[in-house]
Amino acid sequence: MRIETCYFCSSRIYPGHGIQFVRNDCKIFKFCRSKCHAAFKKKKNPRKVKWTKAYRKTVGKELAIDPSFEFEARRHTPLKYDRQTWTKAIEAMKKVEGIKQKRQRAFVMQRLRKGRELETERDVKEVQRDLSLIRSPAAGLKGRKQEEEMHEGMEESGEEMEGVVEDGGEVTL
Repeated sequence: MRIETCYFCSSRIYPGHGIQFVRNDCKIFKFCRSKCHAAFKKKKNPRKVKWTKAYRKTVGKELAIDPSFEFEARRHTPLKYDRQTWTKAIEAMKKVEGIKQKRQRAFVMQRLRKGRELETERDVKEVQRDLSLIRSPAAGLKGRKQEEEMHEGMEESGEEMEGVVEDGGEVTL
C-alpha cells in the first residue's frame, strides 16, 4: 500500500482515507479531507491559503530547497525485488530522514534567532522612547538632594583648603 499526498495541502493520505476526484480528461486529484476538496472546487490557490504547505514554503516558513528532497522523487522504473537492495534502501531512508530533520531544526532555530534579534531591537527602541515613564520623578529629586549636599560639603571644606579654584559650580584642584 502507498501513502499518497494531498493535491491541495500536500499532507499525507493514508490508505482508506481521503477523496479522489477524476476530471473529464482523466486526471486524478487526491485530497486528504473535504476541506481540501472544497477549496479545490472553489479554485483557491494553495499558495495563498495560509494552512497549506505550499503557502508555508512560499512565505519562507519551511525549508523549500534542500538536496534531501530529491530522494523523495518518484521513480517510475520498477526494480526487481532483492533483499539486499531492500535493506540498503531502508537504511538509506533512515539516514536521509535524520539529515532532513537536523536541517529542518537548524532552519527553524535560525528563524527564531532572527525573530529574537528583531524583538530585542524593538524593546530597546521602546525603552528609549518611553524612558520618562520608567524613571521615577522622586528618584531624580533624591539624586539632586545628594548632589546639593555634596556641593555644600565641598564648599565648606574648600574654604579651609588652600589652592582650590571654583569654576561655575565645579571644584577643581
